[in-house]
Amino acid sequence: MAEIRKTQTITTHYDVAEHLRTPEEMAAYLEACIDEANGDAAFIAKALGDIARAKGMAQVARDTGLSRESLYKALSGERNPSFDTILKVITALGLKLHAEVAPS
Repeated sequence: MAEIRKTQTITTHYDVAEHLRTPEEMAAYLEACIDEANGDAAFIAKALGDIARAKGMAQVARDTGLSRESLYKALSGERNPSFDTILKVITALGLKLHAEVAPS
């Protein structure tokens, strides 16, 4: 009689922040998230939070003048931070916000 072996799948937590190493990767990630957000501001805030964690939340907090705790809350994806906070974070991350004409 043949032996039946059970296989067990092991999963690990994937953290995108661990894979965002360069400013170009960070910008590409944010651009992709903006494209996929469908107007969901909390989704974009979460993407900025991922990038901020990759860069170092303490440094981003210093550069924005906001506390780490308030940044974690604002960029958790569970709330919509103020546009002022978004602009401060984008600047602190060394990114630039720009606009282009949407395809019709």
